[in-house]
Amino acid sequence: MKNRVNIFDTTLRDGEQAPGCSMNLHEKIEVAHRLELLKVDIIEAGFAASSPGDFESVSAVAEAIKNCTVASLARCSQADIDAAYRALKKAVSPRIHVFIATSDIHMQHKLKLTPQQVLETTERMVKYAKSLCPDIEFSAEDAMRSDPDFLAQVVRTAIKAGANVVNIPDTVGYSTPQEIKAAIEQLKRAVPECEGIDISVHCHNDLGMATANTLAGILGGATQVECTINGLGERAGNAPMEEIVMAIRTRPDLYPVETTIDTTQIYMASKTVYGIIGKTAPFNKPIVGANAFAHEAGIHQHGVLANRSTYEIMKPEAIGIPVRRMVLGKHSGRHAFEDRLKELGYTLQKDEFESCFARFKELCDKKKDVSDQDIEALVRNLMPEEEGLYKLKGYSVQASSNQAATAVISLEKDGEVREEVALGNGPVDAAYKAVDKIIGSPDYGFENYVIQSVSEGKDSLGEVITTLSYNDRLFVGRGLSTDIIEASILA
Repeated sequence: MKNRVNIFDTTLRDGEQAPGCSMNLHEKIEVAHRLELLKVDIIEAGFAASSPGDFESVSAVAEAIKNCTVASLARCSQADIDAAYRALKKAVSPRIHVFIATSDIHMQHKLKLTPQQVLETTERMVKYAKSLCPDIEFSAEDAMRSDPDFLAQVVRTAIKAGANVVNIPDTVGYSTPQEIKAAIEQLKRAVPECEGIDISVHCHNDLGMATANTLAGILGGATQVECTINGLGERAGNAPMEEIVMAIRTRPDLYPVETTIDTTQIYMASKTVYGIIGKTAPFNKPIVGANAFAHEAGIHQHGVLANRSTYEIMKPEAIGIPVRRMVLGKHSGRHAFEDRLKELGYTLQKDEFESCFARFKELCDKKKDVSDQDIEALVRNLMPEEEGLYKLKGYSVQASSNQAATAVISLEKDGEVREEVALGNGPVDAAYKAVDKIIGSPDYGFENYVIQSVSEGKDSLGEVITTLSYNDRLFVGRGLSTDIIEASILA
């Protein structure tokens, strides 16, 4: 029987800390449900003490998730631990994740504590956390730049105080696979108390080695790995969950371990997270990028046509890339649409379903066949439009090669329709200027504009994702239509 490695997903905490990757409460719960479908072992829902918003999101995820452990991060302070405990009260399986820095540079310049003070704080706070919750994880921040002997002391102290999981992070992405493997092996030799508890690794990607370092940690004896969907995270990101899991699955000769992950949910989880943060996967992103299973060179195409294993080490179906199924269209009814939503992993409230079905029928009038990608996009774009203060009532855009574009936009708010006209450098610019006139926009920054085809064909839906900045915050808008101008206005 293979040893099991637990998957600790921190997309909602470390991943969401990445610039431009913030999520609202609804989006965090949506990601949490995706992680539950993936069958991750632990979901780190946030850092409850960091803000009222984070406390609320940890509480909401803890209440919503039934089949995974839900964790909250906490510094080694009583106030942080109390906040984590309160936020996790409704969790079926709660975990408090406490941390303190152990490297000389962090102790001296950030904590301004002596090694002895760090040891005493670790013992006191882990004991306190254990008095509130039976599942306690302890992280030695910047462990890979810590003195190995002192790190062993801290780990021993944490275990004796009640930690049942000890995490060894490569906080700044400084280490190499050889060092990670050796560090875990050395720690287990130096601290016999590690027997019977989970040793975890948490690797950042600053030198591009997060996945390799995580796998090396497994070879060294780690029984938990911390990762995020798509590798989101501080600076260059974290170890991508999809890469770790598929490496284990694809190379059992090197990694004789197993996880509980349902790999057929990987593709949808990746698409969901990218959609929420307003990004698209790099075309050459391992596992989930558009080119991951594409072959252009003639010799490669010939080999794949003869036998896919000539140039593919995994099947697209293994990560849940949809195979062509019964096509939905204008004659499809509620039951067929509802069944397809369930197959895609979506469970909508009644009002959400009704709204989504109405938009599906509208789409059927504009294109012959509606693909799974179209349905995913309808769900992904459902909430932002429904929650908007303004609704698009109508628009007219004129553009040519020899004069400025003109846009006439009508928006409705609280039953009142307002209309404005604007000129612009192209139809989208003109439309946005007209919208700004109506809503009296503040002086915001236009950070990003992405337009992508949702599916194949000339009648494909276009999805537009805009990112605006205001008062040091980023706001992501999404629009969906077979008309890219309309999609741009909605976004």
